Amino acid sequence: MTDIPFVIAGRTFRSRLIVGTGKYPSHQVMRDCHTASGADMVTVAVRRVNISDRSRESLLDYVDAERIFILPNTAGCYTADEAIRTARLGREAGLSNWVKLEVIGDERTLFPDNEALIEATRILVSEGFVVLPYTNDDPVACRKLEEAGASAVMPLGAPIGSGLGIQNANNLRIIREFAKVPVIVDAGVGTASDAALAMELGADGVLMNTAIAGAQSPVQMAEAMRHAVVAGRQAFLAGRIPRKMYATASSPVEGMVGR
Repeated sequence: MTDIPFVIAGRTFRSRLIVGTGKYPSHQVMRDCHTASGADMVTVAVRRVNISDRSRESLLDYVDAERIFILPNTAGCYTADEAIRTARLGREAGLSNWVKLEVIGDERTLFPDNEALIEATRILVSEGFVVLPYTNDDPVACRKLEEAGASAVMPLGAPIGSGLGIQNANNLRIIREFAKVPVIVDAGVGTASDAALAMELGADGVLMNTAIAGAQSPVQMAEAMRHAVVAGRQAFLAGRIPRKMYATASSPVEGMVGR
């Protein structure tokens, strides 16, 4: 089956893997991982960028902006107002009018506050932002975010940085079935098989940071994730065989001696 382009808000991306910029051993390792991953979109926390003095060294100096699209995020925000102000700050500083919107509802689990997230999405969309909200794997919340104007929905696979992999595959299938915007699995990926599974479930893309940055060999893991996302997408398009309780011979028995 021929694939369709990965398009968000009218912008086409070559890679369905989106990576982050935090927790790397060094900025140089981060840059090498971006190259190995093949990603052409990376997310950057607005609060980690030195906006007031751009003459000082910044992690942005290690992002190939000619090849890679920068997606600001509102990491660390716990209210809708705080997230809205952070998104505006990023746009005013010239980062982008796109935003990965995060409104955290619980400090220990880092689960999103969906009520505040929907409110912030509605306001930012009205101000001309392209909003990609990070949310729970909740089909109803994803539907409401889409109705609020989100250009994509980004349900978690598991808690941020947990590395637990996809915890609720069926919810992700439901979200993908009903969403009319791209679905990007965000958070919880621990290794390549988790990324492949997300894509096999029908996700349009996968976003990850800790799984690469925290690996023993980040660059090698970045390359593994690149291949996993491609393989998972190809498997989804190819269509897996149905699961059966009993065996089915893989070689035909018709025409065999004694038959």
